[in-house]
Amino acid sequence: MVNSASLVRRRLVFGTVSAANLPTFKFSLSSFIPISKVSCDYVLHRVRASFSSTMSRDISPSRSPPVAKKVKHEMEKFGDLRVDNYYWLRDDSRTDPEVLSYLQEENAYTEYFMSGTKPLEDQIYAEMRGRLKEDDITAPIRRGPYYYYHRTLEGKEYVQHCRRLASNIGALTSVYDTMPTGSDAPPEHVILDENIKAQEHAFYIIGAFKVSPNNKFVAYAEDAKGDEIFTVHVIDIESRTPVGMPLVGVTSDLEWAGDEALVYTTRDEILRPDKVWLHKVGTEQALDSCLYHEKDETFSLDLVASESKKFLFVASESKITRFVFYLDVLKPGNGLNVLTPRLDGIDTSASHRGNHFFIKRRSDECFNSELVACPLDNTSDTRVILPHRPSVKIQDVQLFSNHLVVYEREDGLPKINIYRLPDIGEPVERLEGGRTLDFVDPVYSLDMSESEFSSSILRFHYSSMRTPPSVYDYDMNSGVLVLKKTKMVLGGFDSKSYITERLWATAPDGTQIPISIVYRKDLVKLDGSDPLFLYGYGSYEICIDPNFEESSLSLLDRGFIYAIAHVRGGGEMGRQWYENGKLLKKKNTFTDFIASAEYLVEKKYCSKEKLCIEGRSAGGLLVGAVLNMRPDLFKAAVAGVPFVDVLTTMLDPTIPLTTSEWEEWGDPREEEFYFYMKSYSPVDNIEAQNYPAILITAGLHDTRVMYSEPAKFVAKLRDVKTDDNVLLFKCELGAGHFSKSGRFERLQEHALKYAFILKTLNMV
Repeated sequence: MVNSASLVRRRLVFGTVSAANLPTFKFSLSSFIPISKVSCDYVLHRVRASFSSTMSRDISPSRSPPVAKKVKHEMEKFGDLRVDNYYWLRDDSRTDPEVLSYLQEENAYTEYFMSGTKPLEDQIYAEMRGRLKEDDITAPIRRGPYYYYHRTLEGKEYVQHCRRLASNIGALTSVYDTMPTGSDAPPEHVILDENIKAQEHAFYIIGAFKVSPNNKFVAYAEDAKGDEIFTVHVIDIESRTPVGMPLVGVTSDLEWAGDEALVYTTRDEILRPDKVWLHKVGTEQALDSCLYHEKDETFSLDLVASESKKFLFVASESKITRFVFYLDVLKPGNGLNVLTPRLDGIDTSASHRGNHFFIKRRSDECFNSELVACPLDNTSDTRVILPHRPSVKIQDVQLFSNHLVVYEREDGLPKINIYRLPDIGEPVERLEGGRTLDFVDPVYSLDMSESEFSSSILRFHYSSMRTPPSVYDYDMNSGVLVLKKTKMVLGGFDSKSYITERLWATAPDGTQIPISIVYRKDLVKLDGSDPLFLYGYGSYEICIDPNFEESSLSLLDRGFIYAIAHVRGGGEMGRQWYENGKLLKKKNTFTDFIASAEYLVEKKYCSKEKLCIEGRSAGGLLVGAVLNMRPDLFKAAVAGVPFVDVLTTMLDPTIPLTTSEWEEWGDPREEEFYFYMKSYSPVDNIEAQNYPAILITAGLHDTRVMYSEPAKFVAKLRDVKTDDNVLLFKCELGAGHFSKSGRFERLQEHALKYAFILKTLNMV
C-alpha cells in the first residue's frame, strides 16, 4: 500500500557529461597542489584549455567570483512590479552557450576556491570510502523458488542484480532461512550488471527492477541523463536477451500484469504522470492501450501492486485528494474498475487479501487516517476495522495472508503494530489486540521491506543515528525476531562511542519542535564551543527520520554535533504537523527551524560562530528563507538543488509539475497567496545585509527544481549582499535532481561539502 507517487514529486529530499552541444568539462582536482602562484597558473591553464576552443567568453578563474550580467525582466501582478535581472539564466533546452558558459564559470570558480583544501577533501573522501565494505551483498529477499539480491564489487560504482535458487523449495519459510552459499550451493546468476550498462554514460540509474510472477523475465527502467524520463527494457532472466523493443518516454512506475503484460505510466508536456498504459510484452509500444487519462492538471497518476499480486491499483492524486482504480491481473483486458470514488478532500490507498480490499482513508475528520475493509463484490460496503486516532497516524499498511502490519507514528516516532486476521472468507471485524514491536534507541528510523505475502515473516529495515542500517525478519506467529544483516562499517567504527538524543525546542507560537541529535561522547564538550551541523526539510508531509549517515562520521569524528530539526510541513508528528507548515502557514517551517537553531545555541550545544546548516530541494527553500530572515544566526550554509524562486515558478504552469503543487504552496494567481509567497520566496527577499558563507548546488537536467532557480539566487546574492564571505555555486552538468549516480561519486560530493564547512570554521 506504499504511495509511490511521492517519489516523483519535484522538490524532494536529496557523472559529468555534456549537454547535447556542450563540450565535455571534466578534469580531476586530484592533480591540483595547494594554492600558490604555481597552482593558480595551473588552474588557469587547465580551464582555458577546456573552453578556449568552444566558448566565446573568457572564464579564467581568479580570486574574484563570476558576475552574471543583468538583463531587466519585469513581471507585474496585482499592481506589484518585480524586476528579475537574471531571468535570462533560464534555458529550458539547456543548450544556450551563454548560459552554459556562465554555469561553467561558476564551477571553475568553485574548483579554484576549494583547490587549497584539496588535501583535506581527499582525506575526507578516503575516510568515507574506507568505511565501505566495497564487495558486499544486500540481505537476500525470497521470491518463490529464488533469492534475489544486489551485489557490489570492489572499485565499482554500481550494483549487480543477482539471484540464486533456494535449497528448501516448497518448505515453509522461517526467520532462520538463509540463502545457500559455498561450493555445493546453486550457482549465482547475475541478471543485470549496472557497471556494464553505465560504461557509456556519466549518469546512470535504474528506477524500477520488476521480476515477472513466473520468475522468467525482468522489466527494468533506466535513466541515463538525470531528467527522470525512463526507458523500459524487458529481458529473459536466464539468457539476458531482450524481449521485444524498449518502452521509451515513460516513468519508473512499472508493474507486471501477469506474466505477459506490463502496466506503466507516461507524462504530459509538463512532466505530470497523466496516462496509464497496458503493454503486451513483445508487441510494439504504439499498440499499447491507454487504461486511463487524467486530464485535471492538478492530479497525477500513481501505480502500485497489491501484496497478493492479484490486483494492480492505479491512483489519481492531488495533495489533498486521492481516488483508486483496480485492475485484475488475470483479466487485464477488462480494464480498470473504480474502487474508491473521487471526493474532494478524501485520500485513499488500497491493498487486497482474500475476498476483501483494505483501504486506508484520510479526511478532514480522520486526518490521521482510518482503515476500512470492503468485499470485492461490493466495494461500497466499507467497514471500519481500525478507527482514526487523533494522536496516532497510520503511515502505511502491509498485508499478509494471515496478518496485517500497520506502520504508525506517535509522538514523532515510527511504530509497528501487527494484527492477526480471520481466515480468508470470514468477515473482517474491528481489529483488536495488536502486538507492538519495541526499539532501543531514543530516536530511530523504520522502513517497510518487501515480504512474502503467503508467509508469516515480516521483513523491515531499522537504523538510528548511531546504528547502521539493519534488516530484520520477524515471525508474526512466534514473536521471534532475527537480525538478517547489519551494514558493515569499516575503519574502527563503534556505535557505543556515540550518543543520540531527542530534544524539544519551543516555536514562537509555543509549539514544541523535536530535534534529533548525535555526537561522539569523547569529543563533544557541550559548553557552546562545539561545531554543529543542523539539517532541515519540512515539506510534502515527508518524514526526515533520524537514520544512519555513514558520511556524517567524518564530521562526528572531528567533534561535530549532527542534528535534524523536525519542523512543521513534514509528517513526523502526524497530518496536522504537515497542515500547519503549508499554504498560508508555510512560514512556520522557517520559524521552527530558527527556533531550533536558537535553542541549540541557548543550551550550549554550539554557538552562532560554530552553527552550520543544510537543506536540499524544498529543504533548500528552508535554507534560503532562514538566511534572509536570520543571516546572523549561522556561520555557514549548504543548499542543495534549492527551490528558491518560489513565486516565479508557481506562477508559471508550463514549468514541470507546478500545477500539481498549488495545493502545497498555494496558487499565486490568487492575490492572498501571491503576496504571502512573495513575503518568503528567497530570491524575492535577498537584502543588502551580511550573509554567512554559502555553498549551493544544482543539476542541469533537474526536472524538479530547474537549475536556473539556484543560479538566479546566487547571481542576485552576489550583487546585493554586503559581506565578503564566500559564496560558491556548483552545477552538475550531467546530472539531475539527485546529483551524480555512482556511489563513490556521491562520496566526492559529501567530501566537497564537508571540506567547505571545515574551511569556513577554520578547522582545516
